[in-house]
Amino acid sequence: MTVESTAARKPRRSAGTKSAASASTTGTKSAASKRAGAAAKKSPGATGGEPELVQLLTPQGERVPDATYDPYVADITSEELRGLYRDMVLSRRFDAEATSLQRQGELGLWASMLGQEAAQIGSGRATRDDDYVFPTYREHGVAWCRGVDPTNLLGMFRGVNNGGWDPNGNNFHLYTIVIGSQTLHATGYAMGVAKDGADSAVIAYFGDGASSQGDVLEAFNFGAVYNAPVVFFCQNNQWAISEPTERQMRVPLYQRAQGFGFPGVRVDGNDVLASLAVTRWALERARSGEGPTLIEAFTYRMGAHTTSDDPTKYRADEEREAWEAKDPILRLRTYLEAANHADEGFFAELDAESETLGKRVRDVVRAMPDPDTMAIFENAYADGHALVDEERAQFAAYQASFVDEGGN
Repeated sequence: MTVESTAARKPRRSAGTKSAASASTTGTKSAASKRAGAAAKKSPGATGGEPELVQLLTPQGERVPDATYDPYVADITSEELRGLYRDMVLSRRFDAEATSLQRQGELGLWASMLGQEAAQIGSGRATRDDDYVFPTYREHGVAWCRGVDPTNLLGMFRGVNNGGWDPNGNNFHLYTIVIGSQTLHATGYAMGVAKDGADSAVIAYFGDGASSQGDVLEAFNFGAVYNAPVVFFCQNNQWAISEPTERQMRVPLYQRAQGFGFPGVRVDGNDVLASLAVTRWALERARSGEGPTLIEAFTYRMGAHTTSDDPTKYRADEEREAWEAKDPILRLRTYLEAANHADEGFFAELDAESETLGKRVRDVVRAMPDPDTMAIFENAYADGHALVDEERAQFAAYQASFVDEGGN
């Protein structure tokens, strides 16, 4: 089964014809850059003290204009719009199957992306094949866009491999569990890209909680000082496990970029078109030598932080219900139907494809071997250690205690 979407990646715009959205980080800005900077500072759709929010599709599925970012999706076709919808539907189905499999004891843990499909699919489809992606551990939709077989994501969460795919095969790094550290890896890689003179960019994903980590702020500083072609993509899903964003920061997250000398943009993370457009803009300016950008995708984690978490202990049902009304998939479907970009036949075929994917995911995971329970003791010390040997023996005896008289 192929995981390629019908939403093909767009060719890069020539560096010689930069969009007016490109904002230079040097001391002398072009007139186009100045106009872009002014556009980035305005507040489309914001009211009162609310921060800026780039939005092309309202929660009701209505297309709204934006002079700065419309050019980046102006030539999108009906087929590509259906492809974006397909990407979100199938990645959500995969995510739901993974959650169910964990509940059935087939996976040790799962970090759901429910509610964040638009931010991931929009940004993922903005990348080119030669761009390099550094994810955390929740970027299942981005992995889908990069052509990684979704079942490969599950081996790590079952404990049978350390990732399951070749990072260089799809320019998609292995998942990173250590919070925020991949931003430094991405920045270093981007600095190397610049030194090699390559015409490509790097994108690093992290969450609002990770933005409080020193690694992320160090990455911002290095990226700015070395003008690295890196896009920092923060999925602000409102909750760093059980901590809301207001307990982490005093200003909107995207404004942190100002202190490091590069642009920050907040985009409606439940709007796949806006996420696509803003990320295309940021990647273009990175490839054109204009340095980093911070994108804050303002979205919401509809489910638990991971399957070991119970969000009902710290989150109100009313809050979740309010965000359900902004569902990214329903939003795009409403637009597709209203603008005659898709018919009932398309949705029926997609439903059938979703069922096929769900069955395949279940079959593949259940055919995976059980993890080696003793592997945790390997490679702890290069030359072995008496305490590890003792712990290994104790754990082996514990495991043996579950074997019944029939040998099962």
